[in-house]
This record gives sequence, C-alpha cells and structure tokens, in this order.
Amino acid sequence: MPNPKIVIPDDYPPVMAPSEAYKKLTARTPVEYYGTLPGGEDALIERMADAEIAINIRSSCQFTDNVFARCPRLKLVSIWGTGTDNIDLGAAARRGVTVTNTPGVSAISIAEHCLALLLAVARSIPRVDAEVRQGQWPRGGSSQMHGKTLGVIGLGAIGRQFARLGTGIGMKVIAWTMHPNAALARELGAELVERDELLRSSDVVSLHLRLSPETRGWLGRRELALLKPAAIFINTARGAIVDEAALIEALRERRIAAAGIDVYETEPLPPGHPMTKLDNVVLTPHSAGVTPEALEAGLALSVENIWNFLAGQPTNVVAGPK
Repeated sequence: MPNPKIVIPDDYPPVMAPSEAYKKLTARTPVEYYGTLPGGEDALIERMADAEIAINIRSSCQFTDNVFARCPRLKLVSIWGTGTDNIDLGAAARRGVTVTNTPGVSAISIAEHCLALLLAVARSIPRVDAEVRQGQWPRGGSSQMHGKTLGVIGLGAIGRQFARLGTGIGMKVIAWTMHPNAALARELGAELVERDELLRSSDVVSLHLRLSPETRGWLGRRELALLKPAAIFINTARGAIVDEAALIEALRERRIAAAGIDVYETEPLPPGHPMTKLDNVVLTPHSAGVTPEALEAGLALSVENIWNFLAGQPTNVVAGPK
C-alpha cells in the first residue's frame, strides 16, 4: 500500500499531537489530523471517507458497521489503548478492515493508580486533606490494608500488576479470571477462586475486565449484594461493566463501605451526577493510564502497528479480514 492516507480523526484533548510518536510519524509520512472530536457518526465518516488508515485516540468515537461501509478504502484502524468496545469488530472483519491495539503499555500506570485509589479511600485522604486545610485536626477513620484480602477480577496485564502490588503491601490476593491459569496464579502468589466466593471474601475488590457484550452489566445488584459491608470497590476498567445505579445505591446506603472510581457509564461525568454527591467515593477522570510514560509508549506502539501492517506483518491484531 504505497503512500497510504492516514487520518487521526479524534485527538481531543490532544495527546497524539504533542507526542514524540507523532513527530516521528509526520516526519515519515503526511497525516491528516483533527484536534477535535467529530461530534457524531456523519462527521467521523466525513473525516475518514477516503482514509486507508485511521489512528483512533478516543473511545467516544464509534466505529460502526455504517462507518466501515461508508469508508470503503479503510484497511486499518490502529487503536491507542486496549479497549475495543467502541469498534464493531465483527463489522470490521466483514468489511476487510484490520484492527490493532496497544496491549500492556499502560498496565503499570493503571495498577499504580488502583493502588493510589485504594489507599486514598482506605485512609480517607481527600476528606482529611480538606479538613486540615479548614483548620481541623481529624484523627482516626483510616484502615490498614496489610493483612486484608484483595480480590482481583481479571488477570490480564493490569490485573496481574495490581495483584503484585497488593502482595507487595502485605495483602492476601485472591483472583477470578475468565481464563484461569494455575501456574500464573502461583507466580503471582494469588489463589484462584469462584466469582461469588471472591465477592464474599474480599476486603477490597478491584475490577480488571475488558468491556464486551459478555461483560456489560457483569457486576450487578446481585453481585454487589455479596460484598462485605466494610468492602472497598475499585474500578479502573470500564464503567458499563458495573450496574452504576446499583453501585450508587449500595454506597449511599452504606451496604458497602467505599469505592475508588476512574471510569463511568457516561464520560465525562455530567455535572451533578449522583456519584459526585457521595462522601464515601474517590473519583478520578478516566486518567489511570494517563502518565507521560504510558502515553508515549502507547502512542508509539499505535504507530509501530501501522508500519508492521504495511510491511505485511501486522502486530497486536484484535480483528481482521475473514
């Protein structure tokens, strides 16, 4: 594919444009770049109508069957990130489009963020910080995690890294994963258990599944009811994996103690959202993987995936022509 047209339709807020990866990309080939979100399917199609390669930055852009049908020259969508819930992978395959992603590059960053959320929640750091600034001197109200049980749901790259961090601060780690691997569990020092047992037994539950039709709403009212009243829930995966209304209800009624949340059903989180009114939740803006190190590594890999595809040796393929 000589001189393919490469389009970046959705770099807002900009992460690709200021990166070293972008400088190297544009030094090698012209790129049609958009530093705003398209704002809808028709606008996305207009930006990519004659593109052969698209670099997808934002998961809010939906690559539907209609998008693929109306962008007939498109051969590759290179995703920055691991999530593919905004891509109709089946439609991509049917339309002859290869889809790649950047697995593993943010695992350390996201796992560290999970630990930060956990400790911020367990130690009530946001509340205590605010009270000290107001001239108060609050004492107590925090929990030690050493000796507690950490339940890790999903042992992909991020779940594995967080399991290691949990072990590192002296927690007992138990895990549930869709593809159990006893050797991996032993390596991590984790015990594999059934899902309901994990939910009942854990002092902290951290979610590390990919959003898919099988996992949407996976943690619902029944599952949340299994958690201990003193449990802490951490989600840096995807908001839609959890029944958000049921989670809010459980937190509001103190049927679980607290939560650290980085992802939501609707993003950005709308002003006045019920989650923002809870005093037992620490919230961050889907930023767990947004560190300079993780950003640069992921963006560089999204570009590397393009060169490998053009060389006839595609890497990190999650869907391809049938």
